[in-house]
Amino acid sequence: MSDEIKDTVSEEALDSEAAETSERPEKDGKKKKKERELEAELLKYKEAAEKAEAALKESEDKYLRLLAEYDNFRKRTAKEKEGIYSDAYGNALTEILPIVDTLEMASGMSGDKVAEGVKMTLGQFKDTLTKLGIEEIPAEVGGEFNPELHNAVMSAENPELPSGSIAMVLRKGYKKGDKVYRYTMVSVVS
Repeated sequence: MSDEIKDTVSEEALDSEAAETSERPEKDGKKKKKERELEAELLKYKEAAEKAEAALKESEDKYLRLLAEYDNFRKRTAKEKEGIYSDAYGNALTEILPIVDTLEMASGMSGDKVAEGVKMTLGQFKDTLTKLGIEEIPAEVGGEFNPELHNAVMSAENPELPSGSIAMVLRKGYKKGDKVYRYTMVSVVS
């Protein structure tokens, strides 16, 4: 190759290198700008993820506290129920024990004193039921039969009484408020 051709090729190579290097700073600048934008966006997402993790931890903490609080409430309620039952049972027993004492005294008596002791005991027992809020279910011969309060165990014929009325009270019933503890056992006119 001649020197002239070498010089031309060299100049062309230098020109193309110069053109490339003049484009590189422009490409490098765009590249760096894009990298900075991506890094900023990545940082924004990292911050959002950290906030979400913090919110999740806070929610988990609230949930665990609520769960523990509910468990404590459940245990406390069960204990209170047990205490209420125990107290009510103890109150009823405290009211009934004097009746047992009176019956024991009456069992050691003779004759008319026994009947008098039994009457006293019956009066004391009725007073105790009243103190406990327990009332006798009203039922009388000729009264209306109520299946919500009475238990008909047999039927009877009585021309003097209307059909469906109570012919005889066999055993008294008791209730407290609306709750029936023992239904009145009756015979009903058919």
